[in-house]
Amino acid sequence: MQKAEQTTFLEDFVTYFMRIRQFDLKDWLVYFVWVGMMLGLFAVIAVFFGIGHLHDIEYPAYAWNIPLGTFIFTTAIAFDTIGHRTIYKEVLQKGEALVHHITIAAGISSVLALCLAYENPDFMMIPAAVLIFLSIVYSLVDEGMHWHRYFTLKSDRVEMWSHFFILVGHLIMISAWWLWFMDGYPGVSETLAVMR
Repeated sequence: MQKAEQTTFLEDFVTYFMRIRQFDLKDWLVYFVWVGMMLGLFAVIAVFFGIGHLHDIEYPAYAWNIPLGTFIFTTAIAFDTIGHRTIYKEVLQKGEALVHHITIAAGISSVLALCLAYENPDFMMIPAAVLIFLSIVYSLVDEGMHWHRYFTLKSDRVEMWSHFFILVGHLIMISAWWLWFMDGYPGVSETLAVMR
């Protein structure tokens, strides 16, 4: 619960993080699957760009925002999920959890659509654009719910900052990825060639 800011942000952060000790087996399972999936996405992206870099393949400068945004996004999710699996678990069941699931479905689908768009750009452009748009819209709906909870003293500033960085990371990643797709994925065919 939010309290008048009588403690430092660092103290609040430590309190928030230490709630991980309240996890039961199901919480750990959900945490590892969700955060692990995001770490997997970051690892695949980092390895892909790393292989290209080691083979002197040039990517547009903006494309490096994809691993950067994914890292920010994944790190913020790792912290936010602690609160979702502990102090905010019950309140999320009142509707926010469904918004989270829709946002996640749209987000994962948008990344898959962008990957499929490499070989099928004309067909996948519209589904990718729609799914990106929906992932952003539902992220904003979720933010509205979080801010309502914050203003009614049912959330805290650590959760709010983690959501800020989730949005920052996601928007950096997906905007750069969309631009890369629209430019014809420069550097991808060369990287795939050295990976074969």
